[in-house]
Amino acid sequence: MIAVALTSLLALLIGVGSERRWGEGALSLSRKVLDILAYVAIPLVVFFTVSHLKLTTGLGAGIVFGWTERAVVIGLAWLIGSRLLKLPRAGTGAIMIAVGLANTGYLGIPLIALLLGNDSIGVAVAYDTTVTAPIALIGGFAIGAAFGTRAGEGARARTKSFFTRNPALIALIAAVIAPSWLSPDWARDIATVVAVAIAPLGFFAVGVYLMIEHDQEGTRIFPPQLTAPVVTALALRLLIAPGVMLGLSTFVIEVPAAFLIQAAMASGITGLAVGHIFGLDLKIIVGAIAWSTAIVVVAAGVVALAGGL
Repeated sequence: MIAVALTSLLALLIGVGSERRWGEGALSLSRKVLDILAYVAIPLVVFFTVSHLKLTTGLGAGIVFGWTERAVVIGLAWLIGSRLLKLPRAGTGAIMIAVGLANTGYLGIPLIALLLGNDSIGVAVAYDTTVTAPIALIGGFAIGAAFGTRAGEGARARTKSFFTRNPALIALIAAVIAPSWLSPDWARDIATVVAVAIAPLGFFAVGVYLMIEHDQEGTRIFPPQLTAPVVTALALRLLIAPGVMLGLSTFVIEVPAAFLIQAAMASGITGLAVGHIFGLDLKIIVGAIAWSTAIVVVAAGVVALAGGL
């Protein structure tokens, strides 16, 4: 967990420094990184990990609850963004992406291993694969296509944009129907390594966009400002989402503790890729990613230290 936190922070700071040093060059590199993540790395990881997933009935309720809490916070994000904050569509979509896509893989899995032990890793992976992945590939890209400024005009153009810019969805469908021999164990192991390796690239892009999107009259602002949209995203992602999961677990069916932790994960880096592809408000997305990641890492460190005392 410490290695994950330090690597993420280092990658983000390298992104910040690169933007300050090379400007447009760093931005161009970040765009290429996001394109590679969205069109190459994520589809491969999705195919070779989902195809190996074996679900049990004991995880069923938690998976349903996971989908429920995401639907609740995405709906609230739309309501607050469009009705209360009166943001443009790109801003409302950005909040929805920030709360709907969570970092349950690169951050969530090692955090659960730290707090609950290695025996809970399987449950954490199941949540990441069956809740976060499909919501990102279906819901996240659908939000991008519906609210983005670069998704085309009209329902037909936006629908076409959803499918043509979402190769990971094809990988997800293929993983469900493909025969097992197409996904050998060694391919899954490689996909797992790739999933870990690409995350720092995402944080590098976050660092670059943090500087670009938080520029006031030529002055870069770091850390990012806690604007109303960013605070809204943080409240929904870190408080309301786990609150919904806890309520369902308490009053309906108890779910594994790992599911409660996964429900409280920081905003996911995939959201930045979606925002980049479709033209959402990146200032909101990168602000939510930076602040929520910092909060979760600090909170996990405090809990771990308290447990060790």
